[in-house]
Amino acid sequence: MSPVATRGSRPEGQAQGAKAKRRPPGTRSLRFMVLLVVVLLLCLLGVVMVLSASSVNDLRSYGDAWHHLKRQVLWFLVGLIAMAAMIRIDYRRLRPLAVPGLFGCIVLLVLVLIPGLGLRTNGSARWLDLEVVSLQPSEFLKLALVLYCADLLSRRKRPLTEKRLTLYPIMGLVGVIVALLMMEPDLGTSMIVGSIAVAMLFFAGLRLRLLALLVGGGAIGAFGLTMSAGYRRKRLFGMLDPWTDPLDTGWQAIQSGVAISNGGLFGIGLGASRAKWGFLPFAHTDFIYAIIAEEFGLVGAGLVIVGFLVIGLVGLSTALHAPDPFGQLLAAGITTWILIQAFVNIGAVLGRLPITGVPLPFVSFGGSALIATMAAFGILLNIARQTP
Repeated sequence: MSPVATRGSRPEGQAQGAKAKRRPPGTRSLRFMVLLVVVLLLCLLGVVMVLSASSVNDLRSYGDAWHHLKRQVLWFLVGLIAMAAMIRIDYRRLRPLAVPGLFGCIVLLVLVLIPGLGLRTNGSARWLDLEVVSLQPSEFLKLALVLYCADLLSRRKRPLTEKRLTLYPIMGLVGVIVALLMMEPDLGTSMIVGSIAVAMLFFAGLRLRLLALLVGGGAIGAFGLTMSAGYRRKRLFGMLDPWTDPLDTGWQAIQSGVAISNGGLFGIGLGASRAKWGFLPFAHTDFIYAIIAEEFGLVGAGLVIVGFLVIGLVGLSTALHAPDPFGQLLAAGITTWILIQAFVNIGAVLGRLPITGVPLPFVSFGGSALIATMAAFGILLNIARQTP
């Protein structure tokens, strides 16, 4: 059994004692304060870097250098409200929403595929067109999946040894979700969804042999999906050697590398990026980390990684000290989701992973991703404030 699962299996008397010692509402633990400070710093960095990375193209395309900044600030404020609400609402009260929330997100994934409702951009239908704004259901699906897995795997009447009650339902749902995501298509989110499910099973105490089979099967499936489409094969080969097609599939990787190398140790200065002048596509979204490295250098880019590492360490520490198994799994799932997504994004920017279009949590431009991630982080903070 994993440490999280072992800690969750306490006698009822000890559980009641832990409940009596639970920190009262409003009390701030050290873990809470560290997590809050780090996430706010990352979000504020994101607002600044969205302005820096998008202003040139915005002035050219919209005649307004503040076009993307105004949207990002609005979404940050909405995300801040969502995070504050999740901090104030006891995370246990979210448990009844696990099943309807997940199936609601699955319905939205289906609606995305309907012409007229789904908004197709760059060859993918990932957004719902709501006239005023567009919504990306897959971002909220990640939170719904973590909540569902935490609820299912922490039920006493559904022990992990009963695979037909725990493992099989989770794997079946993941299969349905991945099938819908690949119809968009969205391989990057599919891989993250699968990784979240495997991580939740690990923290729940699934045997390592079964975990190895799941990881191996997932890797084979991901490779098969990658090779099944020509553009995905080109991205994979472009990662291995971008100079084989420097003007097409290798262009982003090459320009990202140039931006990072230009930054040196301390960077060329805020707002002075050259890559954002049309050389690096999606500089304010998928490749914002390259602009950070160019303008703030190795030191600034390294501090961003340190920020995510702090979230990982403190988040997992929160999971280990959470008052109940549901809180333990919920904190572990949210933490691993953020870490996996940051790893995939930064790996792609550095040319170590294929480009998948996954945003950098809290930093990249994007309303659905920012709001969903900040709401999830609010739940993690709620758990942290109740840990001893």
